[in-house]
Amino acid sequence: MIYSEKVKKACNICFEAHKEDKDKGGYPYVFHPFYLATQVDNEEATLVALLHDVIEDHGDTYTFEMLEKEFSKEVVDALRLMTHEKGVPYMEYVKEIAKNPIARQVKMEDLKHNLDARRVDGKTTKKIELYVEALHYLENH
Repeated sequence: MIYSEKVKKACNICFEAHKEDKDKGGYPYVFHPFYLATQVDNEEATLVALLHDVIEDHGDTYTFEMLEKEFSKEVVDALRLMTHEKGVPYMEYVKEIAKNPIARQVKMEDLKHNLDARRVDGKTTKKIELYVEALHYLENH
């Protein structure tokens, strides 16, 4: 994980947004974006990892306009791609992510973490086949 003032800001936003959330294994959800942040190797990807679910999960409180005031266009563009809009088929969403190097790197780590059954007491996600297909696509594009 990269440590900087912007990362500190993103950590605080991430924690505040997800402080009450739990993942499917019952763990505090905030561990997921923090884990992703440790898997990437530059500041922009670290910021996107930390913030990747803020709008999707808490768009009633957080907006892209708010994030644009704090983070670069490259970071916010990647976050827009990472935010899966309702009604958009999953693989169409993934194909758009593949076009952006920051979003692609973070999404690959996100999928790997989501495929790790240890996170959810050994239970396999219902979306396993879709996640495997998405990861394969991103690794090869």
